[in-house]
Amino acid sequence: MTSFIASHVRLRDSTVPTNNWQKSSYSHEGANCLYVASAGDGVIRLRESDAPDIILTATRPELDALVRSLRAGQLVRADR
Repeated sequence: MTSFIASHVRLRDSTVPTNNWQKSSYSHEGANCLYVASAGDGVIRLRESDAPDIILTATRPELDALVRSLRAGQLVRADR
């Protein structure tokens, strides 16, 4: 999974206009909000409010696989 993250993280993705980012309905007011955007190229972009210049990019199947892995407990936090 490390190779997935390394190949799908970019800084300042200029292909997404600022107004296309949507905050997740699961995010509360304040810090640690998750934003999602799609520029019409089939790539989904995710960023966190605390680090908006770091953007995770993935296709829908890749994002589905990442979420399934997270839910199944197959991934661990990097800081542990």
